[in-house]
Amino acid sequence: QVQLVESGGGLVQAGGSLRLSCAASGRTFSSYAMGWFRQALGKEREFVAAISWSGGNTYYLESVKGRFTCSRDNAKNTMYLQMNSLKPEDTAVYYCAADPNTIPTMESEIGPLGSWGQGTQVTVSS
Repeated sequence: QVQLVESGGGLVQAGGSLRLSCAASGRTFSSYAMGWFRQALGKEREFVAAISWSGGNTYYLESVKGRFTCSRDNAKNTMYLQMNSLKPEDTAVYYCAADPNTIPTMESEIGPLGSWGQGTQVTVSS
C-alpha cells in the first residue's frame, strides 16, 4: 500500500485560498487514482474531488466546482487541492485517499489495497 501525508491546512478568512498537498510514498504513485474527502465536526466524511491515474480526468463535489482544483504531479508523487474563494462551510478535516482500481468518488470505493492519509485541518473564518 501507498503511504499518504497531507499538508497545507490552516486558518484562512472567507474568500481566501489554500493549497493542500498529499505526498505519497511506498508504492508507484501513478498506479493509484486519488481523491480528496472532508469531514466537518459532527458530520460524515464526504467526497470533495478525485483525479484519475494520469491526471487527465477530474471530478468534483457540486458545491466546490469552479472554486477547487485537483491536480497531481506523478514525477513528484504528490496530489494537490487548490482551494479558492473559501467559505466557512468548507471548514473540515481534509483527507487524501488512494485506490489502485477505482477513481474514488465515494468513501466505500477505497478498497483493501487503498490508503488514507491522516488528515489536515482547514478552518475558514467569516
